[in-house]
Amino acid sequence: MRRRQLYLFILMSVLALLLVACGGSAEPTAPPASPTPSGDPVAGETLFVQSCSSCHGPAGEGIEGLGKDMTTSTFIQGMSEEEFLTFVKTGRPTTHPDNTTGVDMPPKGGNPALSDDQLLDIIAFIRTLQQ
Repeated sequence: MRRRQLYLFILMSVLALLLVACGGSAEPTAPPASPTPSGDPVAGETLFVQSCSSCHGPAGEGIEGLGKDMTTSTFIQGMSEEEFLTFVKTGRPTTHPDNTTGVDMPPKGGNPALSDDQLLDIIAFIRTLQQ
């Protein structure tokens, strides 16, 4: 009988440890915080007008034959901040199979002096344009 109690004690101890290890507490946990955009859309608007608006329009509405409409772009909406940053830094040449305008999108909008922080500001501004 004593051996059976020992096995039962060990089994209960193991189960208790598993519950603790798996977060089996009675207290509810808070959901993870949603990431906030790291860019400043106010600063990004000025940079956007200087570097992007000649092809994409001052409000991101696009200019036919030059740059796509950014206000309704599912391509942009589907990208994370990091993916969007990489895309803007790389650009899209006319030889890229997804280029539908026949016009190069130069890296950094043709402004190589833009820093990653400034590009993130532009991205934050573009996100405010999306409908």
